[in-house]
Amino acid sequence: MMTLNDQDILRTEEVRRAIDENIERDPAKIALSKGVPHAALVATQVKYLQRARRKLPALYEARCIIPPLAFEQCSSQESARRKPLAGGAVLDMTCGLGIDTMALAENFERVVSIERDETLAEVVRYNMSLLGIDNVEVITASSEEYVATTTEHFDWVFVDPDRRSEQGNKMVCMEDCSPNILALMPRLRGISRRVAIKLSPMFDCAEAFRLLAPAEVEVVSIGGECKELNIYTGAERNLLRVAVIGQGEWEFEEQDMAVMPSEESFEDGGWRYLHIVDVALQKARVAIAALRPYASIWSNNGFAFSREELPVALAVRSYEIVSIERYRPKELKRRYKGVGLDIIKRDAQLSVDAVRRALGARSGSEVMVALTTIAGETYVIEIKQIIK
Repeated sequence: MMTLNDQDILRTEEVRRAIDENIERDPAKIALSKGVPHAALVATQVKYLQRARRKLPALYEARCIIPPLAFEQCSSQESARRKPLAGGAVLDMTCGLGIDTMALAENFERVVSIERDETLAEVVRYNMSLLGIDNVEVITASSEEYVATTTEHFDWVFVDPDRRSEQGNKMVCMEDCSPNILALMPRLRGISRRVAIKLSPMFDCAEAFRLLAPAEVEVVSIGGECKELNIYTGAERNLLRVAVIGQGEWEFEEQDMAVMPSEESFEDGGWRYLHIVDVALQKARVAIAALRPYASIWSNNGFAFSREELPVALAVRSYEIVSIERYRPKELKRRYKGVGLDIIKRDAQLSVDAVRRALGARSGSEVMVALTTIAGETYVIEIKQIIK
């Protein structure tokens, strides 16, 4: 754990210069360097600054102080900045390393950020000064204490509750997280009309509507990985938004989660293209609703198929189909024995390793195949990526 004394050392010109001079070196070698002042502290900061280069580029460029635990738990700068929040004043109930606080500072005149850990609060105050951010007030208190006693009114309240138990287990339900947002909602509605809640990507979208309607529920993905599930209360109506960073955003109605799958037979469909749906559409349970006008899809977690290329931009990766075969290992072995297979699977119980063994194939990328089960039948679909 980083201490206030560690911070004092990291703020000295000597140590800041040492960090800057060694920023490209192997941290393990820095820790053993006799010529580096406070080598262990410098090595740790270099390690986390290197990791922050892509996740938190502003902190990297300013050579901010990064406590290891806070880094592991924080949002990426990119995902923090894209939240649709703006106004005069905002309360951030869960400051942490302050990444969301910094993003809010770009769109609000004033930010009040609560952090119960004095050491971490001091880190954030110092980092804000390095970044030239002067409209943030970091208050050392528990969020429950602050909310219970404040007389201020805010345009928004933002909260990213701690989703780890005292034993380190991951928590998903809102009432199990800290602070307990459901218990605090009556008070929060008294200090702000709208509350933004960041939850685990595992949280169920339908449950969000049930507990906090009317609300906007937003699922965010980056690079094929679901990163956030955000709830914005006080909305005019229930709305489901899917945001795939780098590709776009799409809006859906709550009832789109219940759209029925294709009733078309997969056999002899004349399919020419296979589409891998982004994880955010799958998580939001709207893959069927998004693809149905343009392709056939039998499950929100499955592949989509079409006879023509998709006429619109959607959050999918598209591939040209080379062949479609029923999963018959003895027959397929003649084709794939000894071949390096890259296997992508959806709605299939068989493991990738089990399929490779059954086909006599090896791990590799000579040939790409998709493995899926539709209407009780498992298929192996050889594909190649469309180059545009």
